Amino acid sequence: MHAFIMAGGKGIRLRPYTTALPKPLVPIGDQHAILEIVMRQLSAAGFTRVTLAIGHLGHIIRAYVGDGSQWGLEVEYAVEDSPLGTLGPLVMMRDRLPETFLVMNGDILTSLDYAAVLERHRTGGAPLTIATHNRQVTIDFGVLSTDEGRVTEFREKPSLAYQVSMGVYGLSRTTLEGYHPGLPLGFDELVLDLLKQGTPPATYEFDGYWMDIGRPEDYDRANTEFVTHRDLLLGSG
Repeated sequence: MHAFIMAGGKGIRLRPYTTALPKPLVPIGDQHAILEIVMRQLSAAGFTRVTLAIGHLGHIIRAYVGDGSQWGLEVEYAVEDSPLGTLGPLVMMRDRLPETFLVMNGDILTSLDYAAVLERHRTGGAPLTIATHNRQVTIDFGVLSTDEGRVTEFREKPSLAYQVSMGVYGLSRTTLEGYHPGLPLGFDELVLDLLKQGTPPATYEFDGYWMDIGRPEDYDRANTEFVTHRDLLLGSG
């Protein structure tokens, strides 16, 4: 099983933590980097090969990960000389990828079964399978519905539920055909293209632990929660 990890972003929203370190290498629990946790999880799930897309401070990631043998993985690198979006690096590497593989961001903490996502994609027949998580969003205002200048409904600070992308996907190599290597390609662009083509992505709904470490408050929360979630993320061993 093959995983493609996006680790080339600048992590602007997480500054100042990412001023000197790439975001996937910021420490969690004063002992583990985010990327180390991900690599250990992939190895435990049965993955054997990983491609790391690197760009900003990529030499630090390469020095830290090496060939991946410390986790029983075979690691290769896709270097972004210029930003290619979420999926642009995959198009560059398309001919070296298996027919089905896992794609994920390098800055998430989750107890998601990565192998189950890939297996669902392999057997489901969809061009793209998106791992999703239910997220509640509270609107800090009174929300009005109106019609022709009159209020028809009022809700005080409602809580809205959304299924959001976890940043983990099952993808097929053939889905990337038609996109040109070297040009940027965003995840949003691919999803919209698939919807236009009448070949919608499938979902893999997950209600377990998931943390997207995008902002300083997310990082602080992840460090606080790691004490109680360590065994869940890394196993009791």
